[in-house]
Amino acid sequence: MSEFTLNAEVRSDIGKGASRRLRRLDDKIPAVVYGGKEEAVSVTLLHNQVIRMLEDEAAYSSIINLDIDGKVEEVILKDIQRHSYKPKVLHMDLKRVVRGQVMHASVPLHFINEDKAPGVKEGGIVSHQVTSVEISCLPRHLPEFIEVDLANLGMGEVVHLSDLVLPEGVTLDALAQGEDHDLSVANVVRPAGPASSEDDSAAEETASEEGGEE
Repeated sequence: MSEFTLNAEVRSDIGKGASRRLRRLDDKIPAVVYGGKEEAVSVTLLHNQVIRMLEDEAAYSSIINLDIDGKVEEVILKDIQRHSYKPKVLHMDLKRVVRGQVMHASVPLHFINEDKAPGVKEGGIVSHQVTSVEISCLPRHLPEFIEVDLANLGMGEVVHLSDLVLPEGVTLDALAQGEDHDLSVANVVRPAGPASSEDDSAAEETASEEGGEE
């Protein structure tokens, strides 16, 4: 698993105005750290350091070492608020990780062998319905991603959540809610094409008949 570290400072100046000043004058990001047995703490993060970390997809599903004024805590990223059009992060929620305690996280799906799928070789197109999943696991089992192998997917066939091969110690939150939540992850569909010659002939006959009635 990739390792990430963020430096943080405890923030005492709370409120929207204070947050705006942080972002505008100091190029820092307000954030909150919560979870575990300790109370929530408001902190500030260095914007440039956060942006560099978020360039790596693994940061979204990895344990982050958060250094708060010299005290290191393990956290995962739970929420990010971004500017509507500028490449800026406005706020972050970080949840504490408790070793030995089951945690919940969102991890991305990596689709492999699409070009080898029989349905694709027949001219089909892979459609992705789900690109990330919510999982439960112990911190030591947290994966950066889950692979979805499409090598045997035929035309019209579907991969469901229950078909995913999960890493050791990982379960899908959706499946714990019952069969109704066994969502489609990906399938191979025929591409939309021009109408066949029979369809064209039928359309011409219909147009001719309608024209004769006038």
